[in-house]
Amino acid sequence: MNLTLRVWRQAGPDAPGRFETYEATDISEDSSFLEMLDNVNEELIGKGEEPIEFMHDCREGICGTCGMMINGQAHGPQQLTATCQLHMRSFEDGDELVLEPWRAAGFPIIKDLVVDRSAFDRIIEAGGYVSVDTGSGPDANLIPIPKNDADLAMDAAACIGCGACVAACPNGAGQLFTAAKVSHLNLLPQGQPERDDRTLEMVDVMEEYFGSCTNMGECEAACPKGISIDFIAMMNRDYLKAKFHNRRTA
Repeated sequence: MNLTLRVWRQAGPDAPGRFETYEATDISEDSSFLEMLDNVNEELIGKGEEPIEFMHDCREGICGTCGMMINGQAHGPQQLTATCQLHMRSFEDGDELVLEPWRAAGFPIIKDLVVDRSAFDRIIEAGGYVSVDTGSGPDANLIPIPKNDADLAMDAAACIGCGACVAACPNGAGQLFTAAKVSHLNLLPQGQPERDDRTLEMVDVMEEYFGSCTNMGECEAACPKGISIDFIAMMNRDYLKAKFHNRRTA
C-alpha cells in the first residue's frame, strides 16, 4: 500500500506552521497507523531529516496520548477506535491523508502533532480524587453499590483523556471529559462526601481553558470509548445542586 501524507509541521509553539508532503510506501494493511508513521520517520531519519513528532505510549488504546486529526476526523475514520488501534486496512492504496494536531485553544501546540494537554491535569487536580484513608483493600462486597450505579461509574471511568472530544467540538468544549471524571466518582458511595466541592472545583477549572457546551454531540461521536453525553447532563445537574447547597449553607 502506498499513501501520500500531508502532515502539519511546526517547530514550536511560537513558530509558524505549514503542511509538508511525504510518501508512505510499501505499507502493510495490517500495520497500525502509528507503525506506518514509524516507517515514515525511519526514512526521514535515514535522509538526515527531522522526524514527525507525535505522541504515543501504550499503543493499546489505554493511555490516550496518540490522538491526532486524520482527514479532519479525531482519531480517524473508524468509530470507537484510538489512533494507535487504527489499522491501515481502513484506507485504500493511493489515498491522501491529512494529519493535524488537535485544534483547540485549550491544547496549545508543542511541536508538529504534539499538543499540551496539561489543562486536563489541572481539572483532575482540582477534584478528581477521593480523600479517604488508604490501607488494606476492603472486601469487594463490603460497600453495597446498586448495579446501575456501578455500571454507569464504569462507563464514565472508561475515559482515557485523549482530548478527541475537545478537538471534535466546534466550541473546543471540555465538558465530556470533565463530566466523565466527575461522574465516575460522584456515582459511588466513596465519592459522596466531596461531591459538591469536586463538581464545583472541576467545572470552574474547566471553564478557564475550554469553551461552552452547546450539545452539538460531536464529542460523543469522536470519543474512542463511546462516552455518552448523558454524563454532561448529570454533571450540570450536580453543579446546580452544589451551587444551591453552597448558597443555603453560606
